[in-house]
Amino acid sequence: MTQLLSTDAVSRDQRLAYWTDMICNVYVQLGCDPVREGDPGDFEGSIRQHTLPGLDVSVVTSSPQKVMRTPGHISHSSDDYFLVSIQARGRGVVRQDGRDAVLSAGDFALYDSTRPYQLLFDESFEQIVLKLPGERLRSELRDTEALTATTVSGREGAGHLLLGMIRTLREDIDTLQPASALAVANGVQNILVAGLQTLPAASAPSLSNLAAYHLARVKRRIDEQLADPSLSVSTLATGLGVSVSHIHRVFRSEPLTPSQYIWERRLQACSRDLLEPRLAGRPVADIAYGRGFNDAAHFSRAFRERFGCSPREWRQQRMQ
Repeated sequence: MTQLLSTDAVSRDQRLAYWTDMICNVYVQLGCDPVREGDPGDFEGSIRQHTLPGLDVSVVTSSPQKVMRTPGHISHSSDDYFLVSIQARGRGVVRQDGRDAVLSAGDFALYDSTRPYQLLFDESFEQIVLKLPGERLRSELRDTEALTATTVSGREGAGHLLLGMIRTLREDIDTLQPASALAVANGVQNILVAGLQTLPAASAPSLSNLAAYHLARVKRRIDEQLADPSLSVSTLATGLGVSVSHIHRVFRSEPLTPSQYIWERRLQACSRDLLEPRLAGRPVADIAYGRGFNDAAHFSRAFRERFGCSPREWRQQRMQ
């Protein structure tokens, strides 16, 4: 799904107010001020928004401005998203958690909608903005608060790969089939996580070969038993012939606890199944039960928290 929004749609005296409404609707509740004195009617901006499964990609082109998410905005909304600004043209600054990330063309930075932030642009600019549910990234990374407003270079490593994927995505996004769109969205997240993991604040001691083996063994068993509604840390430990404390110990370096990981894997599997053409006629509840959930209402709430929409909305919107 793609839509184009532009200040050209309104009269000159309404442009700034219209722009503020646009960015609130596309992203989260925000305030916006021009950074230069002059005729507000000179303000120009456009947003081309693309929706993928669990990921919104938008291209923002605009006049100089200062964007603010304040404690007041946060108190009036329950939005929980991570956003990533990828600078395509001009210069930008992402300010959050006491840090400033200065972005030149090709650089990107992460920020969290659950805490105040500012975006500063002292010249006309273009950015590609990724928006994904908060829990999705927290399931992949520890201590995300330490990673916000920190510049990741797009000239090397994972940052360079992310830029290449985003450029290709911009060209082909309108032709992607639902299953392909899900794979692309997951690929973008994986490369984003890899880029963020290069930051000094994300560094952590690497696992020994033995610890990595035990972790992989537990994760493999979880994937094998996802359909079993009785799967728990206790039954997992019994099946592997180890103690519950051992299971928790091997997950000590992971961003999720063992129980959270089981939940996450089930939700991921359901998200794929809901886009599978062969399962298009299967009720949502049956898909949930087939992945080990035993309460349809609870599943629906968890799915919305994880992906930002209900399972039915996910299936209907992505299959269009």
